[in-house]
Amino acid sequence: MDLDALTGCLASSACLVTQTTSGLIIGMLLFLVAVGLTLIFGVLKVVNFSHGAFYMFGAYFAMTAYQISGSFALAMLCGAAGTAVLGLIFERVFMSRVYGADVLMQLLVCYAFVLIFDDVVRMVWGPEFKSMGMPAAFQVAPLFIAGGVVPPYYLLLIGVALAAAVVLGLGLARTRIGKVIRAAAHNPGMVSALGINTGLIYGGVFALGGMLAGLAGALAAPVRSLTPGMGFSVLIESFIVTVIGGMGSILGALIGALLIGLIRSFGSLGFPLFTEGLMYLFMVIVLVSRPTGLFGKEVA
Repeated sequence: MDLDALTGCLASSACLVTQTTSGLIIGMLLFLVAVGLTLIFGVLKVVNFSHGAFYMFGAYFAMTAYQISGSFALAMLCGAAGTAVLGLIFERVFMSRVYGADVLMQLLVCYAFVLIFDDVVRMVWGPEFKSMGMPAAFQVAPLFIAGGVVPPYYLLLIGVALAAAVVLGLGLARTRIGKVIRAAAHNPGMVSALGINTGLIYGGVFALGGMLAGLAGALAAPVRSLTPGMGFSVLIESFIVTVIGGMGSILGALIGALLIGLIRSFGSLGFPLFTEGLMYLFMVIVLVSRPTGLFGKEVA
């Protein structure tokens, strides 16, 4: 425990800006993964334990596309689109067969594919650590805000994640397809009776969740090491985010992700040996006081 370092940081504008920015990029990456996870659960009622693999594939797809094209915009597009297609295939061929099955059966199928996907990555890209490197456009001097150092790439990452949150929120609330998705989440039988193909909706939602996780992986590729199995740790933290925010709540995923990001960032200063424990402790406190999460709803 080093409370002097934490209080000293809180009293310093430079340290406050730097640590807050670090917390925001952690939170935004977690949000993109967690919101796909909570969206799939909210509509399909499936706990997609393989979701972290889409984050991993998004990073590898983006790295490969960047090495070939030299365009980071294209790399992000390939990371997101590639995992969307992968998610659609995975849902149609495998997950659609275990809808309504026992939760343990669903978890076993998902966990099996976690191992399969990790081995696929080892066969295609190799078992060693890889690095995409910072795109040339962002190899510039950092910004200084109130004395704090803020790399320009961090602003892009935060901006893209926020834009995704706004588009997703407005899309589900204002568009016809968004209303159909919400209706399918509450009463799929009625939606099917109206002549709407619920299988298509389920496939689309799963693809959207995979795309968001892949986008997170693509955004993380320049600042994180790429290795088989890299999706597992982010999956665990994403589950923490969805539990804190409330399963099925997009706003909850955003708030929960930001809270976890800030806890990790500032906790590493004051509690360097207990940073992981702080996340779980916060989750326990939230669940004890509100079992459905911050924005979760009681099931009637």
